[in-house]
Amino acid sequence: MIAAAARTPDAPLTVASDIRPAVSTLGEVVQAGRHMGTRMTAAGIAPGDIVACMVPNWREWLVVAVAAAQAGAVMLPIVTIYGAKELGFILRQSGARWLFTPNRFRNVNYRQVVADCGELPALDRHIVTGPDFAALEAPCPIAEPARVADGELALLVYTSGTTADPKGVMHSAQTFLAELASMREMRGDTDDDAVISPWPPGHVAGALSMYRFLCQGTPLVLMDQWDAALAAELIDRHKVTSSSGTPFHLSGMIAAADAHGHDLSSLRQYLVGAAPVPPSLIARCQEQGLAVYHCYGSSEHPTVTSGVVDDPLDKQLHTEGRVIPGSELRFVDDEGSDVPPANDGEICTRGPELFMGYFEPALNEGAFLPGGWYRTGDIGRVDEGGYLLITDRKKDIIIRGGENISSKEVEALLLAHPKIADAAAVAAPDERMGEVVRACVVLAPDTTLSLDELREYFFAAGIAKQKTPERLSILPELPRNASGKVLKHELRRSA
Repeated sequence: MIAAAARTPDAPLTVASDIRPAVSTLGEVVQAGRHMGTRMTAAGIAPGDIVACMVPNWREWLVVAVAAAQAGAVMLPIVTIYGAKELGFILRQSGARWLFTPNRFRNVNYRQVVADCGELPALDRHIVTGPDFAALEAPCPIAEPARVADGELALLVYTSGTTADPKGVMHSAQTFLAELASMREMRGDTDDDAVISPWPPGHVAGALSMYRFLCQGTPLVLMDQWDAALAAELIDRHKVTSSSGTPFHLSGMIAAADAHGHDLSSLRQYLVGAAPVPPSLIARCQEQGLAVYHCYGSSEHPTVTSGVVDDPLDKQLHTEGRVIPGSELRFVDDEGSDVPPANDGEICTRGPELFMGYFEPALNEGAFLPGGWYRTGDIGRVDEGGYLLITDRKKDIIIRGGENISSKEVEALLLAHPKIADAAAVAAPDERMGEVVRACVVLAPDTTLSLDELREYFFAAGIAKQKTPERLSILPELPRNASGKVLKHELRRSA
């Protein structure tokens, strides 16, 4: 970060926010972060200590990231939509010593959320954005940065998956710098590149956009909540060259540009989620020379495959691209043996971007094959051109707007409802979010249940809003096999 700031100190940062708007530079952000990191060290933060940052796409997130690096601390980004249940679990398991949050954001009082977490024995300080934050980044003599080996834990990202509680994914400076370097090579970055990021930095995709600015000096435009018209205006004004999102984001942005006369011609590439791209949207993108393509990755291995602007159109739209430089793919059966070429198998990955393992050691059991191959839990194959096709999902998760939701966590809460006798949670297709949570329930005798009632129940439980069911199916019984396992593929087909 210090080196990038020395090379491109004037790399611009623009934060479009009603609450914390900012116009800054990489040099200014790094300087402020080093002031804060110096104060962290003076206050007792030592190399390896964990600093949590539950801040949206604001300048303050970047300052905390630099401060953590200056002090040799581990950066722990947390999504702002988490409630007390998820936040409390993450803070207790990680042993985070400092926590940064907004005072309020999207009608959430974060002081109250932290108070509702209960006992947090390791947490020494909770700093909210505002005067207390400003005091920490104010000018002071800067100490030498703490020395931490490249292979030590530097970034801890929590992700929801097949387990009920979030899983801590450990990355070193080595792994996420390798990700930044390989993607730069894959994209063929140029000096005029600029990025707009709508992704929350609590997710690995959002965090990597932030680190791309900090480590490579790529001009960055941030939005703390989605607004299609504002996105179109920002792309026009800042000559943004690349972005990412869902088909919903892309179509809304193009429609807004047409309606308000914004020029999107600078936008050369757009990384879209796994949801199908409507033909009308494809045609519109082709008209303006915008390449739209997919990629495949996870918090554990951020990018495994990716499309590129020169790929044939059918490959851009119907595959996840080809393996990025340095990474490897392998396809295995349930026993971990390789399947014949062109056959479907569980996708296993390996490469310099691969995570160090889970923070909870027990989760590593069964997550890897000999030789360091990570078992993704997804099913797929490569075609004759080397492009990856995802054909099934072995892990029982719901992916809502890029956010992994554990069906087990949703089901545990459903089964605690006094009116519900049996329950399963599955993905339901949604045009805007890709997938949403669908609750399939069997009611207790002589009871009724509405979707609004169920939503109120989830809200009272303090669970993140995106995990609340948005579809409700009341069934006489759940389909099960001879051993009693719920046949979720049948429930998905009946959506």
